[in-house]
Amino acid sequence: MRKSSIRRACAALAAVSSLVLAATACGGTTKNDVKNESTGSAASAGKADPGAALKKGLTVGFLPKQVNNPYFTSADKGGEQALTSLGSKYKEVGTTSATDTAGQVNYVNTLTQQQVDVMAVSAQDPGALCTALKQAMKNGIKVVTYDSDTNPGCRNAFVSQASAEDLGRTEVQLLAEQIGYKGEIAILSAAQTATNQNTWIGYMKDELKDPKYKNVKLVKIAYGNDEAQLSFQQTQGLLQEHPDLKGIISPTTVGIKAAAQYLSGSKYKGKVKLTGLGTPNDMRKYVKNGTVDAFELWDPAKLGDLAARTAVALVSGQITGKEGETFKAGDTSYTIGKDGVINLGKPTVFDSKNIDQFNF
Repeated sequence: MRKSSIRRACAALAAVSSLVLAATACGGTTKNDVKNESTGSAASAGKADPGAALKKGLTVGFLPKQVNNPYFTSADKGGEQALTSLGSKYKEVGTTSATDTAGQVNYVNTLTQQQVDVMAVSAQDPGALCTALKQAMKNGIKVVTYDSDTNPGCRNAFVSQASAEDLGRTEVQLLAEQIGYKGEIAILSAAQTATNQNTWIGYMKDELKDPKYKNVKLVKIAYGNDEAQLSFQQTQGLLQEHPDLKGIISPTTVGIKAAAQYLSGSKYKGKVKLTGLGTPNDMRKYVKNGTVDAFELWDPAKLGDLAARTAVALVSGQITGKEGETFKAGDTSYTIGKDGVINLGKPTVFDSKNIDQFNF
């Protein structure tokens, strides 16, 4: 019997509930263990077999949040290379708009009709894709999300860019090294209500409690609302209010770029250190002109690579998506966390030595 026939038969008998792989920053349980869309991740029935051989000849459909976006081009290229090395086929579909949720739903349905083995999805909305993704799983397709998650009950695993704790703590570590663990610092955040920003800042504050930062003082948290002009003005205001400021952390790509723009044209260039979360394409000129020593983000190519390898591991039965399961992806072992979350690892640091190796 052909693989597709087996899949249709299984779906008809409702014998299996499978996963879809989603394409930063997006498990499981048996069907009877699934709680609901917001609290429990979906998962295949049966137990994981870590020693199972990886299947070849699979088709993995990548559905990024937006095609022709340099970030997702890099991520999906990483996925394609991983699948090629594993003897499986890569397929990409998607919308040209990052807000075309209806278009994403249509592409989920298309991949379902084409009977791919796995979907890797970067969701534009946590709930809007759920009905379509659940239908895909009923049809025997595995679902993984990456970069941007759905509700846990709508997929089997989420490949996250990095943990919130790692992002918060490493930004403090990076800036502290640059200022010699001494001096006043500030944070330039996005919106005051931004959940991710506040979570990261919470870990920054906790990191600063370590005795090694006893001479580092956080004097102000400013908010630029992820608006370039406001972030630029807030940077100017921080330096006017705190003339002895030694460093700024901006955990937002809009904020760090705006702060770098201000610093590069001011007397503070090279004197006030700046780090945070940025993209190489935004920050390249500021690294090269001496405004910024180093900043960080995750490497989207590695994110796509892990999404692809997670997809193949799911179809092969090495994992089901349950918390505590472990598997090897390339040379690295990963443990699945709560709600089927798999963290890529610590952020990638970009500086003058490596920034030209990246294009996103």
